[in-house]
Amino acid sequence: MTSRLHELCFDAQDPPALARFWAGLLDRETADDGVTVLPRLKAEFPIRFLPTREKKDGPNQIHLHLTSTSEQDQRSVVARALDLGGRHLDVGQTPEEGHVVLADPEGNELCVIEPGNSFLAGCGFLGELACDGTREVGHFWSEALGWPLVWDQDEETAIQSPAGGAKIAWGGPPVRPRTGRNRMHFHLAAPEPHVLEAEVDRLVILGGARLADGSGTGCEARRRVLMADPDGNEFCLLPAAAPPEDQQD
Repeated sequence: MTSRLHELCFDAQDPPALARFWAGLLDRETADDGVTVLPRLKAEFPIRFLPTREKKDGPNQIHLHLTSTSEQDQRSVVARALDLGGRHLDVGQTPEEGHVVLADPEGNELCVIEPGNSFLAGCGFLGELACDGTREVGHFWSEALGWPLVWDQDEETAIQSPAGGAKIAWGGPPVRPRTGRNRMHFHLAAPEPHVLEAEVDRLVILGGARLADGSGTGCEARRRVLMADPDGNEFCLLPAAAPPEDQQD
């Protein structure tokens, strides 16, 4: 058995406000904690917003791709994002490109993809987590989560849960040099109770690394293990069926 993707975490200067933005954009509900956007479907995962005092500095290693069903639908999604506090973002895209690049209220990049995109067909509204990363890291996450590779060409990789839902994709080289910890990281849950250390060992064998406490993912004081994938991107491994107090960030 493998770990499961428990949630995607964003560092945020105003976690409740950013949770409201993404809940409104994704048409989801927020949890009672006010900082977690809940899934609606089995194949979806929660998105949690963790407090930070650090301002965003440079592009994120992960950004979200939202799908659209028609040109009118794409315009409607863009308009909803702007109404909620997002803004247009210029990253050098050309007018010929069909996707629309936006930023959320704290500057986190996202794209609204044009209708008819075959790669994201059937993935749902949240179609993809587009990541900066190597082919090696795509293979690591495939093994770590037990998600099959659905793309592995020209140094680019993508994986998807057997249940469907959003793909996680890595664009291959060149990979931007890391300048600090990522503002977005994964929380994984161990496959069974009482196997946390065994799962750490498995992830290390796959190419991950255990990080020292205090390395700075916002999760140091909880009963969880701080790790990094082969590209150095931080993630946290949580115990299976963690008590409620261990689920609070």
